[in-house]
Amino acid sequence: MDISARTRHAARTLTIAWIVLLLAVLAVGWLLTHPLESSVDPWDDSVSRWIAERRTPDGELLAAWGSHVADTVVGVALAAVSALVLWRVQRTRLPLVYFTVLVAGTLALYLVVTTLITRDRPPVEILDPGLVPDHSFPSGHVATSIVVYCALAIYLFRTVPGSRRWAWILFLAPVVVAPSRLYEGAHHVTDVVTSLVFAPLWVAVVARALLPDKVDA
Repeated sequence: MDISARTRHAARTLTIAWIVLLLAVLAVGWLLTHPLESSVDPWDDSVSRWIAERRTPDGELLAAWGSHVADTVVGVALAAVSALVLWRVQRTRLPLVYFTVLVAGTLALYLVVTTLITRDRPPVEILDPGLVPDHSFPSGHVATSIVVYCALAIYLFRTVPGSRRWAWILFLAPVVVAPSRLYEGAHHVTDVVTSLVFAPLWVAVVARALLPDKVDA
């Protein structure tokens, strides 16, 4: 398969995968806000209240830092800097394409879903100020932690020999961000779980379509 054919195949694969993921997330959001609302919301709200009742000053500080790790500005900046540095060092446009597709695809999906699916945030004090009240579903911070940090780790594994010895730490980002968003009352558990499912799938598809098959040991 020549380069142009591979490019068309990758573009077709990514487009189809993005549409399928978008429809799947929209379907989950519709279920949560319509037929399953009366059964899921009470449980979601009870978990949020349980967490809020156990907040401490130290916990709030840690949660704030844990959330900032995946702020949109931070995530986009890290992806951009990583792509530019790897482009200069490796002398290939692959990292530029890889991170552009990952971040643009995620942001586009998030904007479409939050526009079409309105879900109020948990009924507790929200420690992250300035959030749109009905943009609880899905968690953008959790998605960012995966499509930036975890995707960067995968890129390094595939293209930088010996990177497994240290790049694995990037996989800890969602482990920090997910509980931080719950602790701050920014999202319901189901909002976070949805991002923990769709974001890794998007990263897997993009990595499969764009990165070389060889994985360094």
